Amino acid sequence: MTGVHKEIALEDAICAHLAAHGWLHDPAASQRWDRELALFPEDLAAWVAATQPQAWGVLEKSHGAKAIEVLARRVREAADRQGIPALLRDGLDVVGLKARLVLARFKPALAMNEALERDYRANRLRVLRQVRHSVNNGDCIDLVLTLNGLPIATAELKSAYTQSVEDAVDQYRLDRLPHPKGGKAEPLLALPGGAPVHFAVSNAEVRMCTRLNGPGSVFLPFNKGNAGGAGNPPNPHGAPTAYLWEEVWQRDSLLEIVGRYIIPVRDDHRRLKGWIFPRYHQLDATRALVRAIRAEGAGGRYLVQHSAGSGKTNSIAWTAHFLADLHDPAGTTKVFDTVLVVSDRTVLDKQLREAIEAFERTQGVVSVVTGEGSAKS
Repeated sequence: MTGVHKEIALEDAICAHLAAHGWLHDPAASQRWDRELALFPEDLAAWVAATQPQAWGVLEKSHGAKAIEVLARRVREAADRQGIPALLRDGLDVVGLKARLVLARFKPALAMNEALERDYRANRLRVLRQVRHSVNNGDCIDLVLTLNGLPIATAELKSAYTQSVEDAVDQYRLDRLPHPKGGKAEPLLALPGGAPVHFAVSNAEVRMCTRLNGPGSVFLPFNKGNAGGAGNPPNPHGAPTAYLWEEVWQRDSLLEIVGRYIIPVRDDHRRLKGWIFPRYHQLDATRALVRAIRAEGAGGRYLVQHSAGSGKTNSIAWTAHFLADLHDPAGTTKVFDTVLVVSDRTVLDKQLREAIEAFERTQGVVSVVTGEGSAKS
């Protein structure tokens, strides 16, 4: 079996698993990808028609057969201003509609009513393979993951038998250029409107990047770790990296990541310059804490060990916000009235303040407390 065939076998396994666990997958669907808009318009239209039939009726009445095209172009324009995650969370204002169009439904902190539960189940997660994404040439990307037609991730796959994860990283750095010289910006790859995360995947390792920048693209490890070291432990049931599509890309997991974890990074002028996407150990730690407290209630003590440079500031910020939103199993009563974050290091205190404030979505939730000669947040 050649390297290409082994790579296809990995692609087959990923798509088959996702299709068997609630994802949409049609091998021919990639031919219906709109490369100019970097969208899968039929899922966008299907989501709106299923969850907001009155709004869809207004769009069809106003635009007839072009309703899908008009809506897709409006979504692309908004994505290029605010980014895909913000658009999925905040919705879209459309001329002629009385209410903002909801583009995805995420689980709220409170218990879901029947209507919210129905919309949540209606989310259309799709995996597309061998997508001709480029507006400049015929380049294909191995996998594109979409939510209700909007791209939320891409992936380049390599078989560890013939190539390594570094080959997938190099493919992104050298061949997947968001702004090719002399060409158009690639809508699937370029900020702010492209997919918020890109995965380099082999059978053995995973890396991720939230801002493609040619040779300057920074890919961080997205591995589980192996006996206290780098990499991933052996998997007796398949590839060591199967946790990516079996756990991280599981429907509820990925919807939570898009809805709650991904955070914008802005420059001094408030312009979007990238995204913060949780690494595997950050997901694992924050979710473990929430599970434990939900099961055991308030009052426990927990220790999370983070090595230098592994993102402890963001882990603390995510945890603080999640615990502030945490409700009892019935989803009716908050577990904590207040969450305090205390630091004894000035530098870390500043980082924590900035991170926690950046993660704030409802104004007034975060209050900074400082004292003369002290560092508290």
